[in-house]
Amino acid sequence: MDSFKTSADVLFILLGAIMVLAMHAGFAFLEVGTVRRKNQVNALVKILVDFCVSTLVYFFIGYGIAYGVHFFGSAASLTQSSGYDLVKFFFLLTFAAAIPAIVSGGIAERARFWPQVMATALIVGLLYPLFEGMVWNANFGFQNWLETQFGAPFHDFAGSVVVHAFGGWVALAAVLLLGARRGRYSGDGGISAHPPSSIPFLALGAWILTVGWFGFNVMSAQKLEAVNGLVAVNSLMAMVGGTLVALVAGRNDPGFVHNGPLAGLVAVCAGSDLMHPLGALATGAVAGGLFVLMFTLTQNRWKIDDVLGVWPLHGLCGAWGGIAAGLFGLEALGGLGSVTFMTQLVGTVAGVAIALAGGFVIYGTIRVFVGLRLDAEQEFEGADLAIHRISASPERETLW
Repeated sequence: MDSFKTSADVLFILLGAIMVLAMHAGFAFLEVGTVRRKNQVNALVKILVDFCVSTLVYFFIGYGIAYGVHFFGSAASLTQSSGYDLVKFFFLLTFAAAIPAIVSGGIAERARFWPQVMATALIVGLLYPLFEGMVWNANFGFQNWLETQFGAPFHDFAGSVVVHAFGGWVALAAVLLLGARRGRYSGDGGISAHPPSSIPFLALGAWILTVGWFGFNVMSAQKLEAVNGLVAVNSLMAMVGGTLVALVAGRNDPGFVHNGPLAGLVAVCAGSDLMHPLGALATGAVAGGLFVLMFTLTQNRWKIDDVLGVWPLHGLCGAWGGIAAGLFGLEALGGLGSVTFMTQLVGTVAGVAIALAGGFVIYGTIRVFVGLRLDAEQEFEGADLAIHRISASPERETLW
């Protein structure tokens, strides 16, 4: 029976890893549909290469920093417990690799390829595991300190803060250091629209992410005996709340409608195992409205050229999710308890601070010594031809 249970746990977390791996296709197509056609190939290549680089640095460096576990022993030692430790690494790798996938959407259309690959290695190998280990492995006494000060450790069941907010705030640093795409904003205050190239691809990416998210959240239990249907229903309710509020607040704009479910799902990750479904609905609804409001402000008022709106979507909605777990997770508001508002607030602020500071250090250093941006001619030509020497629609190259 013990062998059967171990094998069931391996299969359970392996299926979760596969579902979250599939979400990276969602990241890719969400970006493909949002950027202009001359940058679609670059979006696809970036997501795949970033995932592969993330795998290497997380295997050799990052996972050890976060959990103190290495895989340099014999094959026999790695297959103990049916290889559960290996598939757990695979599962958590898919979370780690989401950080550069998030950043990719913010810096699209003007970032150089190899400097971004370099940034991915530093983020996934060093920066992200630092905070991941603090929260999910109690490194540096961070969780003990929070529990002593505020009565509970920081609760982030599936990564509203550890993954999404962290990625969104790293992306904000990169976007600010890169600057806006050429021609996006004029000196007299004008704004040049850069509309999505393909709403169907954008919608496909959103749907892939939405479906995969149920593996992202539910399988975060990591053991079959710990799985809870509450997580699935809370994810569903948050998705619905985010979609409907984004529909209304965004005035039927399809870009807002298809990012609405993602906003709700980002926000519910942290407290999806604690909240009542009505609390999850409220959390998702607030996130949907927050995304529409802040995307509009950043793009039109503050002139921050975050192409996919990853800072509002992941950075702000993720931070809201960390705080919301300290509200709707309380027994007084229908939750299961074991959280405090102050712990969630302090833990969220800590994640934001580390991500933002680390993002500025990594991208700032690369900008000084290597450079981040394509030059004006390359950006006008498009990243597809400038970097990859082929376009997504090569009719003009094949027709004479």
